[in-house]
Parts: sequence; structure tokens; C-alpha cells
Amino acid sequence: MHLKPHLPSKTCGHCQRPFAWRRKWARCWAEVRFCSERCRREARRAGRAT
Repeated sequence: MHLKPHLPSKTCGHCQRPFAWRRKWARCWAEVRFCSERCRREARRAGRAT
């Protein structure tokens, strides 16, 4: 029995790709908006430019 396919997932706010729950996000899953640090940085840069 493998549990990974049953993890919750979200769509990244920057690249619009789906990403799955990670153990390090266990306490803050509701606040997670981006799939990676790179997407978070690029979203902030794009927000400042417009």
C-alpha cells in the first residue's frame, strides 16, 4: 500500500502547476501558495514590476 498518491495538492500561484503536500508544510499548509522558493521570489519580482 503506497500513500503518496493520496496526498493533498494545490496549484502554484506563479507557475500554475500542481504540487503535493510536503511534510515540512504540515503546520502551515493553509498558507502555502507557491511550489518552490524560486516561484515565490519570481512572483514577488513580477508584482513589483507591474
